[in-house]
Amino acid sequence: MERAVTAYRTFRAPVEGGELAGGVWNPDADGVPILAPHGITATHLSWPLIVERLPGTRFIAPDLRGRGRSNALPSPFGMPAQAEDMLRVLDHFEIDRAVVVGHSMGGFVSVLLAAMHPDRVSSLVLVDGGLPIAPPAGVAAQDAAAATLGPALTRLTMEFASREAYRQFWLAHPALGPYWNAEMAAYVDYDLDGVEPHLHSSADPNAIAENSLQMDGSDGYSEALHSLDLPIDFLRAPRGLLDAAPLYTPADVARETAGIPHIRTHEVQDVNHYTIVLSDRGADQVAPVISAQLVRATMPAGEGTL
Repeated sequence: MERAVTAYRTFRAPVEGGELAGGVWNPDADGVPILAPHGITATHLSWPLIVERLPGTRFIAPDLRGRGRSNALPSPFGMPAQAEDMLRVLDHFEIDRAVVVGHSMGGFVSVLLAAMHPDRVSSLVLVDGGLPIAPPAGVAAQDAAAATLGPALTRLTMEFASREAYRQFWLAHPALGPYWNAEMAAYVDYDLDGVEPHLHSSADPNAIAENSLQMDGSDGYSEALHSLDLPIDFLRAPRGLLDAAPLYTPADVARETAGIPHIRTHEVQDVNHYTIVLSDRGADQVAPVISAQLVRATMPAGEGTL
């Protein structure tokens, strides 16, 4: 499939302790913009296939604190601090309100941004994330990240002699290898830090460890989610981080969305937690939901409510 050429540039936005890095596509586009925080061990290069399907939309995707080119930023790494970083990105681009699209942990950051600064978020799209995640049965809270993330967490303590060695690590990953494409290759290459033969993932293990304990709905998160009064879409992947058991079962989604006003749920067919954004099949199903929120955001007050 031939890819459309979309204008892209990197950015650095001032935040507490330094600058947050990221990328912006269609930087000169008018209209409602998108702010898109990524998953727990990912970077802003999670999003190119979604961007491709939203032509003419300014799409701003940061590397979250402790990841990618933002990995030198100091703590705090907690979700409220990540949400404040997102606010600073909006300020940097002089954006009053945006549609906020969060994948995985980025969904939690998006929810807190909307709860803490409701005047800056017109709507939310939560892509297989943002709903509380209970630790696996029989697994202690401190071990939940290892049980859930698997190889994605293991790589943070590994060293790789070459870029090709890092690609081979990911090609063996059950959720990426069988579905490999050019976007995944670029995503994996960007994640590397260091110099051969001492390459390693750019993700800060301290940031990952702290954030992995903050997705169970505690510390007021569930209350913040249920307090939101804006349109929300939640999209579920039927397979999870290892291309097997999902991150959320349908029963999980029904339980966690009960009582949340203005939320719609969607089943994304035949994808896993990664390929929901990093494959054509996933992007073909996710992008129309985002597009509908962009349209809704341009409607006069009251006309775009669910």
